[in-house]
Amino acid sequence: MTEKKKILVVQPIHHAGIELLKNNNKFEYEILNDANLENIKEKIKTCDGLSLRTAKLPGEVISFGKKLKIISRHGVGYDNIDLDYCKKNNITIAITATANAVAVAEHVFFMMLSLCKRKNMFDETVREGNFKNKNSLPSTFELWEKNILIVGFGRIGKSLIKRCLGFEMNVYIYDPFVSEDMIKSYGGTKVEILEDSIKNMDIVSLHMPLNENTKNLINLSILKKMKKNSIIINAARGGIINEKDLDIALKKNFIFGAGLDVYSVEPPENNNPLLKNDKTILSPHTAALTDECRKRMGVETIQNLIDFFEHKLEKFKQVEL
Repeated sequence: MTEKKKILVVQPIHHAGIELLKNNNKFEYEILNDANLENIKEKIKTCDGLSLRTAKLPGEVISFGKKLKIISRHGVGYDNIDLDYCKKNNITIAITATANAVAVAEHVFFMMLSLCKRKNMFDETVREGNFKNKNSLPSTFELWEKNILIVGFGRIGKSLIKRCLGFEMNVYIYDPFVSEDMIKSYGGTKVEILEDSIKNMDIVSLHMPLNENTKNLINLSILKKMKKNSIIINAARGGIINEKDLDIALKKNFIFGAGLDVYSVEPPENNNPLLKNDKTILSPHTAALTDECRKRMGVETIQNLIDFFEHKLEKFKQVEL
């Protein structure tokens, strides 16, 4: 009888994902609720595969997993995993490539509309009994015919463009790895140089991984080139925007507003100036955490592990190391 593969589920996931393991007699599993490094070190020793949410997984910890063949990320980012160690030791990293696009795209729209329509200010005006002062409130903006630049055209970018076109926006795409024909087929216009194209945009939405090329990609120099009434949104990875530079740009009215779901340090430190900047709308890295998406991510995270051991894991779900 073939020995069962052991899966370590680091941090709880949706029960629909766990059911896949429960109902498959080729696997056994253990859920690790407390994901401190010492606990992971101990439990990783006997596992063949591992699912991971937000916990850090440095090489020094992965090295205890002598049988480990695959890490399946509950999400699309993988900056919490030591990629160099995995590459050197032939450990596959999988992501939930199809699960979160709709949820994140909708969250970007929530942020765009909240900023353009001054949601916080309007809500506060009514609650504080200042209804009659509505004519003295600042202007709001429409999304109709506004220029949006989607930076990164993966599944989330492709989901976002559909919603933008539904609002009759003009959509531009910056992604050196996607062809002009592909972008045209989705109704967008490809731009080649980020710094040049950003000058004409009303909204910029970021959708790329964090790496040495994208860290601090959006800095004061870039922000100064944007329109004064423009908005920038980051629902990708913290660190792509230099947060101190963003705070300066907002305070000096270089740009109109910003929506952030991710931060360079999570949770953001108390002295992060953006926490007190009223030109921002902030959320706690929850863009993908709708009820529907939690279920999809839980299922895809575990299905990726099962598919790997059954030699069926699709290439686009694997991180290129």
